[in-house]
Amino acid sequence: MTDVDQPGSGTLRFEENLHAGYGQALSIDEMLFEHRTEHQELIIFRNQSFGRVMALDGIVQTTEADEFIYHEMLTHVPLLAHGDARSVLIIGGGDGGMLREVLKHSSVEHVTQVEIDASVIEMCKKYLPNHSDGAFDDPRVELVIDDGVNYVSQAAQQFDVIISDCTDPIGPGEVLFSSDFYDGCKRCLKPGGVFVAQNGVAFLQLDEVITTARRLGPLFVDQSFYSAAVPTYAGGIMTFAWASDNPALRMSDGVELRRRFEASGIHTRYYNPQLHLASFALPQYILDALAR
Repeated sequence: MTDVDQPGSGTLRFEENLHAGYGQALSIDEMLFEHRTEHQELIIFRNQSFGRVMALDGIVQTTEADEFIYHEMLTHVPLLAHGDARSVLIIGGGDGGMLREVLKHSSVEHVTQVEIDASVIEMCKKYLPNHSDGAFDDPRVELVIDDGVNYVSQAAQQFDVIISDCTDPIGPGEVLFSSDFYDGCKRCLKPGGVFVAQNGVAFLQLDEVITTARRLGPLFVDQSFYSAAVPTYAGGIMTFAWASDNPALRMSDGVELRRRFEASGIHTRYYNPQLHLASFALPQYILDALAR
């Protein structure tokens, strides 16, 4: 992260350089919080275009303006495809947005959220309250402060849906892209369950997509990816890993999917059943890379 004086204005800028030779900059119109925790550097600031922005170790994680795209697609796609998810495991997701969307499903009876850094949750409750919108207070929620790999390797409980809302494979988030983590998720998933995970911006992080497919493929009968365009994850579409032992879940019938969505009564800003089905259609450059 670099804070730079904007010539002539004195405005600070947050410069993200996740990718070699390419980056993005956001004006820091108001600094709200900056702190180095035991695990990572956390910064929260206000930007005129995206509202409140949270970054970890110099990389944008979420913004008020477009978080709904990411969180809706990583929750409603697996939950509505499953059709009867009662128990959900969230790995990461300290900002609470994923938890908020999962709890909109009345069929969900229990959610376990595993977050390595308790301070991230507390700071997001204070500075990004609309993300969680009170979700951490829901009686269906069990919050566990632990390393995600450690949890899935030891947990006795199994889940219908597992969502890995992890950072990029750098620093604390790196282990959540490892074979050990995927092995643990497989053992924690009920038969016929679904595992999903954020998998980076494919055009700039294609190796990440290929590596995930190589590691998840041997564990599940059906492994693929779906996508969505999230503006602050610069560089094109973001891919989400999908894995299940029930191939029929990815090939959901459009009529049934719409019935489930309408019956849920959930209001969305991005997700809809048509987009759900279309999101599994991948660009040819991704298909070619996976084929190789």
